Amino acid sequence: MEKLLIRGGRALEGEIRISGAKNAVLPILAATLLGDSPSSVGNVPHLKDVTTTMELLGRMGVSLTVDDQMNIEVDPSTIQDLTAPYELVKTMRASILVLGPILARYGEANVSLPGGCAIGSRPVDLHVRGLEAMGADVRVEGGYIRARARRLRGARLVLENVTVTGTENLMMAATLASGTTVIENAAREPEVADLAAFLTAMGAHIEGAGTDCITVHGVERLQGCAHRVLPDRIETGTYLVAGAITGGRVRLKDTRPDTLDAVLVKLEAAGARLSVGTDWIELDMQGRRPRAVDVRTAPYPAFPTDMQAQFTALDAVAEGSATITETVFENRFMHVQEIRRMGADIRVSGNTAFVRGVERLYAAPVMATDLRASASLILAGLVAEGETVVDRIYHIDRGYDCIEEKLSQLGADIRRVPA
Repeated sequence: MEKLLIRGGRALEGEIRISGAKNAVLPILAATLLGDSPSSVGNVPHLKDVTTTMELLGRMGVSLTVDDQMNIEVDPSTIQDLTAPYELVKTMRASILVLGPILARYGEANVSLPGGCAIGSRPVDLHVRGLEAMGADVRVEGGYIRARARRLRGARLVLENVTVTGTENLMMAATLASGTTVIENAAREPEVADLAAFLTAMGAHIEGAGTDCITVHGVERLQGCAHRVLPDRIETGTYLVAGAITGGRVRLKDTRPDTLDAVLVKLEAAGARLSVGTDWIELDMQGRRPRAVDVRTAPYPAFPTDMQAQFTALDAVAEGSATITETVFENRFMHVQEIRRMGADIRVSGNTAFVRGVERLYAAPVMATDLRASASLILAGLVAEGETVVDRIYHIDRGYDCIEEKLSQLGADIRRVPA
C-alpha cells in the first residue's frame, strides 16, 4: 500500500492535459459487448477502475489489446463466460454495467451484486425493474443477479429516481430489444450522452440522450466502431479547485468547458478569474484567498456530487462561511472529520455541512475513505503548513490518472512513497 506526502504552501501555476472521463469509459467498455465485431476505444485514462473493467472482460473470455497510448481494442466474439464474479465486482460498482449488454446480446447474464465506494446506498433495483419491464426473468440468488430473456422487448420505463448507471444499463439493453424503449426521468450527464454517441456509431438508433427522456429504437445487431472518450469533467474541476485553493494560475487543455457550467459559476463566485476556449480553461486567483461559496449537489446539469468534497476543502480555507448540502448520497461527508484533523472548522448536521473558513490548515496524517474524499484531502494538503500524509490512496488511483505527476507539473511538492 502506498501513500502521498504533500508539503503545502505553493501557489500552483502551469498547464496540464485532462484525461478521458472515467465515468464515460467504463460504460463504453461494457457496451463493446453488444457488437458483432471489435471496437476501438481511445483517450482512455490509466486508472485502476479501467484495469479492473479490462480484467472483468478478460475473465469472460473477451479479447483485449492495449497500445502504449492506452487505446483499447475489444473483440467480444471470443466471449465464453456470461458471469461477472464477486471478487471483481465487489471492488467496483460500475461492473453492474455489463448486465444490460450481456443479457441483450446473449440472452442471459449472471452478475454479482456490486461493491465500490462506501458513500451510501446505491441500489440496483431500478436496473432490475427496468429489465423485467422489458421481458427479462430476473432473480437474485446467492448474491448474484441472474437474468434471462430470449430477446428483450421495448417498453416505457419511468425511473423512480435519476440514476446514471441505471439509465446507461437500460439504454444499452434497449439497443438490441425488439421495438421501441422510452426511458423517462433519465440521467442527463455528459457521460450518458457520450455512451449514446458510441452506441450510435455501432448502429444503434437513439434519440434524446442528454435530456430526461431517451428513446431507443431496437435493432437486430450492432457492429464494432472506433470512439474517442470525452474529457473528464470531474478531473477538470478538481484541478481548477487546486488552482483556486492555492491562489494560483492554472491552464487545463483537452477538456470540455461546456460540461462544467455549475462548477465554473461557483469558482467565479469564489473570486477566480476564468478564461474559457473550446477545449481549454484557465483559472487565475491572482494570489488571493478564495471567498466561501454555498454548494447544493443535485443531478446534472446542477452542481455535481463528485465535486462536493473538493469544494468542502476550498471553503475550509476561504474568507467567510458556507453551507454545503448533499442531496445525492446520504453518507458523503466522511472526508470532513479528516479535514478537521488539519484544523478546519466544519460541522455536519444531517445532509448539510456548515463550514467557517480558517486562515490556514496544518499538516496531519489523514486517511482517504473514498475516491473524491481522497481528492479533497490532497487539496487540503496543498495549502496546509507542514507535510501532510494521505494514506489509503488506492481510492485516488480509481479515478485520477497520475495525480501526483500532474500536480507536480503545476509546481506542487507532492510525492508517492511506500506505506
